[in-house]
Amino acid sequence: MINLKRTCAIAHKESIHILRDWRSLALAIAIPIILILLFGYALDMDLDDVPTVILDKSRTPSSRELVSRFDGSPYFSVNEYCDNYAIIDERLLTGKALVGIVIPYDFADDIQAGRKAEIQVFTDGSEANTARLASGYAKAIGMVYNSQLAMRYAELQGIAPDAPSVDLRPRAWYNPDMRSQNTIVPGIIAVVMVIIAAMLTSVTVAREWELGTMEQLISTPVRIPEIIFGKVAPYFVIGVCDVAIAIVFGQAVFGIPLRGSTVLVFLTSSVFLCGALFFGLTLSIVLKKQVLANQIAILSSYLPTMLLSGFAFPIENMPFAIQCLTYFVPARYFIEILRGIFLKGIGLEILWLNTIILTVYAIFMVILAHKKLNLRIE
Repeated sequence: MINLKRTCAIAHKESIHILRDWRSLALAIAIPIILILLFGYALDMDLDDVPTVILDKSRTPSSRELVSRFDGSPYFSVNEYCDNYAIIDERLLTGKALVGIVIPYDFADDIQAGRKAEIQVFTDGSEANTARLASGYAKAIGMVYNSQLAMRYAELQGIAPDAPSVDLRPRAWYNPDMRSQNTIVPGIIAVVMVIIAAMLTSVTVAREWELGTMEQLISTPVRIPEIIFGKVAPYFVIGVCDVAIAIVFGQAVFGIPLRGSTVLVFLTSSVFLCGALFFGLTLSIVLKKQVLANQIAILSSYLPTMLLSGFAFPIENMPFAIQCLTYFVPARYFIEILRGIFLKGIGLEILWLNTIILTVYAIFMVILAHKKLNLRIE
């Protein structure tokens, strides 16, 4: 049985270490705010006001109407008109423009004659995501303009315009504005959890070994479960506070919706946090060196969470072998839970499997930490 008094004594001792190292404590509290601001503003995958340069060789009402379609959209910002290809090349080369549009001399003539009118759209391929999105939006604007021209041409000819065979009206559920912040900010909670584990708990036991106080701790009546739970308890409180800060700050700054249960967010966050904290504690027990344990914790938890959890990059776009590897990253399941609660408002009736996986992971890490510390005591 765990003695609550001795566990609280260990937690109190660890709290004193935390309060003495006030810089790490301040950083732990500031991490959610820093990451939300950093990723919320910097990791913006939306296409807005892409600088665009126009080469309009036609210089007709038809070409000016097409240009106005681009300039009037929220995706493109026409900031320059030029008179030759060399300027477009120079603007794309220097990064002053990411898109160049060329309208040929015979653009208006082809339209009036009912022939296919072509335009050229150049994109800066070094910005692959922006180039891909810009090309897609340019095609969409061209299709809308083309359908309206077809209707005008039919009216001038005195014939009824052809009815479209498919009336496509796309609608995005759960994130109707398609804001990337709505998917990024909930995932930051998972990143915060693993950073807390990598930065703080991975050095707890290692610090005892380096300071020479571990032998004194072993010689006391305190038992192994009391040591591991007592050392993790203060960091668990910090982690829960960080979750609250991330939720409040995300809603206040970016207007992130929380359509599901707040209680469920804290419940699942606590389960994931336990797994992350005891993972860091296990590394601290095994490695016995603060710097080494911290570095290994970052490499083995923080980087997989950033790259392989679906936080920043869609898992379905990864190679098959990497997709299989993501199943071993606990943050993958936690981020799916967070996005389901925040954006879809769903509960355990759908998220039960992910929650069970995180619970099994947390229990496994608790047992592993106990076994490893047991080996060190013996």
